[in-house]
Amino acid sequence: MKIDELMNEVSTVGIGGHIRPDGDCVGSCLSMYLYIKKNYPDVKATVFLEKIPPELMFIKDAELVNSDFSTDVESFDLFIALDCGKERLGDAEKFFDNAKRTVNIDHHVSNEGTGDVNYIVPTASSACELVYDVIDTNKIDEDIAKAIYTGMVTDTGVFKYSNTSPKTMKVAAELISYGFDFGSLIDHVFYEKTYLQNQILGRALLESMLVLDGRCIVSVISKQTMDFYGASSNDLDGIVSQMLLTIGVDCSLFMYEISPLEYKVSLRSNGAVDVAKIAGLFGGGGHTRAAGCTVNGTCHDVINNIVKYIHHQMEA
Repeated sequence: MKIDELMNEVSTVGIGGHIRPDGDCVGSCLSMYLYIKKNYPDVKATVFLEKIPPELMFIKDAELVNSDFSTDVESFDLFIALDCGKERLGDAEKFFDNAKRTVNIDHHVSNEGTGDVNYIVPTASSACELVYDVIDTNKIDEDIAKAIYTGMVTDTGVFKYSNTSPKTMKVAAELISYGFDFGSLIDHVFYEKTYLQNQILGRALLESMLVLDGRCIVSVISKQTMDFYGASSNDLDGIVSQMLLTIGVDCSLFMYEISPLEYKVSLRSNGAVDVAKIAGLFGGGGHTRAAGCTVNGTCHDVINNIVKYIHHQMEA
């Protein structure tokens, strides 16, 4: 599938990604926007996303993202959903439903494809890698390359996770040939943390606990704690991955309170546990080694219910 093949007689394009956008979501949406803007200057393209994390605002035209989900376009000629199915588009789902034609590009195994045209490749490292597949690579520039590279870096853990393939590295090599400072980019989007983020990371690690004979590590951040630090969900990025680096641990579980009796759960695994299957049991999804879900209940009930399924897999 090539995006250029779908652009005939298209004058308006809507682009959207999942709620609580991360690096891959933002990178894939903005790289697609920049590609259309560069090669189809007469087409009106709009990116709809919730508020972008501050560390990703360096991507070109990030400030143009529509986060209030208002538009005078009644029905987009084409709507492209990236890094998710339509059900996770949030307030942009209505634009997807009303569009004349829809495209769904994603790498999550839980997504079977929700568009008229679907490009779903669960073995891909990221949605950004798939964007690189569907555009004409002879028509990109440094800004597009940087946006794609950003998503690939964040979703592969700087090319460390198991979703990194030889193809991923080849694409990355082609992208850095455009000359941007990829070292500084990696530091900025993956390693740099604010003082507040370091404080909340320290709190999560300090209050973590080992279960299942030390093979699983669990930590919870309450709404009260988040309010005390003035932290948002974006300040919690990377905590669950840091937890997994604990010696002897095969699976990490990090959750934070969204509202009373409602928790956002993140799961990571070194391969001993298929966390996508566990997240799926609670209405979530993701990948074998990285997944998430939202679960209702008391803190202890949520932990016990999820750890039970982790234990089942470890004992299988």
